[in-house]
Amino acid sequence: MIPYPRARRLAAGLVLLAGTAQAAPTAPAAPEAPAGKEVPAGEGAPEVLANHRAVYDLSLASGGGTRAVESARGRIVIDFRGDACRGYTMQTRQVTELTSAETGARLSDMRSTTFEGGQGREFRFKTTTLTDNKPAAPVDGTATATADALTVKLKGPGKPLSVEGPVLFPSLHMRRLVEAARAGKTTLSAKVYDGSDDGRKVYDTFAVIGHAATGPAPAAGDARDKPLRTGPIAAVPHWPVTLSYFTAGAGERTPIYTLSFDLYENGVSGALKLDYGEFAIRGDMTALDLEADKAAEKGGEKGRGGEAKGCAP
Repeated sequence: MIPYPRARRLAAGLVLLAGTAQAAPTAPAAPEAPAGKEVPAGEGAPEVLANHRAVYDLSLASGGGTRAVESARGRIVIDFRGDACRGYTMQTRQVTELTSAETGARLSDMRSTTFEGGQGREFRFKTTTLTDNKPAAPVDGTATATADALTVKLKGPGKPLSVEGPVLFPSLHMRRLVEAARAGKTTLSAKVYDGSDDGRKVYDTFAVIGHAATGPAPAAGDARDKPLRTGPIAAVPHWPVTLSYFTAGAGERTPIYTLSFDLYENGVSGALKLDYGEFAIRGDMTALDLEADKAAEKGGEKGRGGEAKGCAP
């Protein structure tokens, strides 16, 4: 499961530091999604997402621009647990240090916990961040989704946020990506909400899905993502995905950032790269603890679609 940008996937800690790169990203703008093509929350059989703990080491993939990032280092630890009966919990710890000649080194330490209902209709989130050891206000709230609307309630002052739907939460979005890849689709457009930034942003996303691959992922010269080339995960089908995030709106736009990764059929992700245009960060998997999917505690067996028998309607 990629750390949800979704700016949470690889990006959450970096968003606070990306002020060093003000120029627009160079990734191509995505076409506007055709009306009515988004999938409503909770519709259709969800795909199985594996319980797992993954560790990614971060490094600078490329720099440049007028305010160049000269080096980057850090680590992301993700712990993902749950199923379609009990819902899905993800705990993320991300520590990132970016260095540039203009601003020097800046350190971000983000901790996030989210819970998403198995049908993708409810979402709870809490994120705390330290930047150079100075705490930012926590982002803490709940969200509910229907086919027609998203409603977000944040702790503290301010009115609830209401956005026209359908809007997908992170785990449901991941399942839709796997579903689209399995069906041989090459693109997927969706509105996504993950509680990132200040908790009041909904993103338009556009995914480009490549051809399926089986067998171990090709080894790069520096042997990145070694845990994905050994054990049972090596035989799991996977697809290269490029996922662009846009400020919500109409028409063709330039993405805020673009995330590329290898999407495995069980929701595990490898070959992470986050491109802000002026600089890009890559995440190399260094450890993977993969658990077999288990039936819900009182639900009996679970089918391929992820629904455990005996779940309350």
